Amino acid sequence: MKWLKFTVDETLMNLNSTRDGLSTEEAQKRTLEYGKNELVEEAKAGPIRLFLGQFMDILILILIIAAVAAYYVGDTLDAIVILIVVLINAVVGFIQEYRAEKAMEKLKGLISSEAVVIRDGKEEKISAGDLTRGDVVLLEEGDNVPADMRIIESYDLLVDESALTGESLPVEKHTEAIYDDGHSPANMVFMESDISSGRGKGVVVEIGMNTEIGKIAEMIQEEDEETPLQQKIARLGKILGLLAVVVCIFVFVLEYLQGSDIVETFMTAVSLAVAAVPEGLPAILTLTLALGMQRMARSNAIVRKLLAVETLGSCNVICTDKTGTLTLNQMTVREVKVNEPEMVYTIAALCNNASISKGKVIGDPTDAALLLYAEEAGYNRSELEQKNPRLLEIPLDSTRKRMTTVNLIGKDRYILVKGAPEVLLQKCSQIEGESGICSITPVDNTKVMDDLKHMTGNALRVLGFAYRKLDPSENLSLKETLERDLIFAGLVGMMDPPRQEAKDAIAVANKAGIKVVMITGDHKDTAVAIAKEIGIVDADNVIALTGAELDLLSDQEFENMVDKVGVYARVFPEQKVRIVETLKKKGNVASMTGDGVNDAPALKKAAIGVAMGSGTDVAKESADMLLQDDNFATIVKAVREGRTIFDNIRRFVRFQLSTNIGAILTITSSSIMGLPVPFNPIQVLWINIIMDGPPAQSLGVEPPEKGVMERPPLKEEIIPRKNLIKIIVAGVVMTVGTLALYYYLLSNGTDLIKAMSMAFTVFVMYQIFNVFNCRSTHGFSNRFLLIAVASSFLLQLGVIYTPFLQGIFETTALSGVDWIIVLLIASTILVSDFLVERLLK
Repeated sequence: MKWLKFTVDETLMNLNSTRDGLSTEEAQKRTLEYGKNELVEEAKAGPIRLFLGQFMDILILILIIAAVAAYYVGDTLDAIVILIVVLINAVVGFIQEYRAEKAMEKLKGLISSEAVVIRDGKEEKISAGDLTRGDVVLLEEGDNVPADMRIIESYDLLVDESALTGESLPVEKHTEAIYDDGHSPANMVFMESDISSGRGKGVVVEIGMNTEIGKIAEMIQEEDEETPLQQKIARLGKILGLLAVVVCIFVFVLEYLQGSDIVETFMTAVSLAVAAVPEGLPAILTLTLALGMQRMARSNAIVRKLLAVETLGSCNVICTDKTGTLTLNQMTVREVKVNEPEMVYTIAALCNNASISKGKVIGDPTDAALLLYAEEAGYNRSELEQKNPRLLEIPLDSTRKRMTTVNLIGKDRYILVKGAPEVLLQKCSQIEGESGICSITPVDNTKVMDDLKHMTGNALRVLGFAYRKLDPSENLSLKETLERDLIFAGLVGMMDPPRQEAKDAIAVANKAGIKVVMITGDHKDTAVAIAKEIGIVDADNVIALTGAELDLLSDQEFENMVDKVGVYARVFPEQKVRIVETLKKKGNVASMTGDGVNDAPALKKAAIGVAMGSGTDVAKESADMLLQDDNFATIVKAVREGRTIFDNIRRFVRFQLSTNIGAILTITSSSIMGLPVPFNPIQVLWINIIMDGPPAQSLGVEPPEKGVMERPPLKEEIIPRKNLIKIIVAGVVMTVGTLALYYYLLSNGTDLIKAMSMAFTVFVMYQIFNVFNCRSTHGFSNRFLLIAVASSFLLQLGVIYTPFLQGIFETTALSGVDWIIVLLIASTILVSDFLVERLLK
């Protein structure tokens, strides 16, 4: 940003412009050279392409093939169910992507539409899009800044840059050259900021996509990266797809070589393909995530993208803003050093322009804090002013660094002053001490400055208070003579206090192996003090960086230390993106919070972008999650929910794959053994439907495990090694148990229909028992699981005993003894899982 280092004349010379602006002819030439002053949106896929793109996923393609296969087998219902699942998935994905594209539209909507420029030496109003480099623009109170400009004239110019920089207070602007890159250069104004008060002139130095907000626009248009869950599901889909194809071909060839009917062989292979693919997975995944979203919404966390729910569970770094998120966003008096409290309360109430309306404090945050401080001690401003009316006010400004009022107290006039302590002390000749009012000594001065140093060291904003009684002869119109021979009354320190719930939440995050990093626009000392108080950093081991210090580090140097930094102060938008990218390079799953336009690129780049509910629309549209209460504790609650959801995804994947592997091994093994296939195609599809339904879905709403927030974030696949062993063992147990019973029955002369009915039922009962292996260790608190198990059992009874369904499924009724045998064999899945669990410990 070279412009801030140039004087006004140097700036105009470099831009080949003057204080009277450009000529119309020159402006038109420059518009042709530099283009329009507007944000350019990259070409995006239209709604149709966006929708069709939802089907370009390996698991979705396999499901479509499975649906076609199910239709040819004759199971139209299953085909319809699968296609409905695919369609719901596509619609949900389309809505999410379509909404994500709205961030750029929101950003474009912020830009000013008109500007007053000087062209040909005359003032004229033009479209902001027609501005070009070198144009001189008039800035008035209430205007929206239409481009990036170097200030060339300033008259008490204050600019609100909160949406762009995150700083809540208006920034004073001037014309002097600056030789170090401040957080917000005081001689520059940027597109999308607002003129709070005063007036001035600026010369346009950058337009359109070259402005600071243009750079942000470019960053938020980058493609979203896949979430960890998307990557894991994609890998799982490829494995299952390959497995399904290989097994189907193998079974088809084997059955054909054994002389089986080719149509029957084809139907068996196709039904096996349907069994091999967990078509219920996308539906249960969507349902589980959607229910998680609802639970989060009740805790003030609105999730905008389904898959973001799970990603929260993998999060191991939370980068959070300070003001309003970790703190209350309300200045509060924290420490005082006064000898005459009554006089300090009086000054705090009367030398103050804040007010209370309908229970809310209105006014400058510092004045508001002092007003409440006085109010709590019984010094109500409105009541005091009725008794002690204000006769004069000398307002605060950046040069004087103090505010003064003259009030009538009793029959005497008193001058009341508050301001920067070091400035105020120079105006004082006396001090209020323990023994009354006496002359200030060097010892007194040292004591006050030591107190000041101690308080500022604790990141407090400190004001001094002073007063004196005016002589009757003193003229109030001679303002410059009033602030003399003051009596120093004391110091009051204020800060935006941390939220207690944020402190508790950080303790929970630390236990959960999640590193919390503060990124703020505040001063470094203030940020570090808050970070120490709430437990983000250790009191004796603090690594904090400012934006300027960060710029001095090479990428490799920063990468080496990024895991150790706990606080970042006074950072720019591109620096936030750099922080997120570096954390990701080190293998972290990082969450980023923000509320301003400046935060949008980092929100989009982070694995989880978290916008404040009170933030800008651009930030909200770029984020994955919104905090309605702007509270850090809500993020930690969301992480807990995310971990629970990921655990539940693992549960139903384990359950479904156990079923799929059991079915594949059973059918394949029977073919190898030369036995008739124990399940006909419709029975295979029934196993798939009944197991993809209530039992699997109920596992998606299991309660959290005990200690879910006392373990480090999981970086494993959806099927970790332990679960993979359990899945394989479960599949083998189902296969051995089912085929052993089937072979025994056929060997003893049982008719094929009865043997198949027994094998079919024992396999279904294996699944019902296996649900309990996959549930959480939280006991039987999930009533949906019990209802699901009961429903599945009743449905199986219907298939076995209802004459109409017996004809469709080719089953026959079972006796009481048959059921005892079935239940005893199926219960071995519980024993095997118990033994595996003990062996793997």
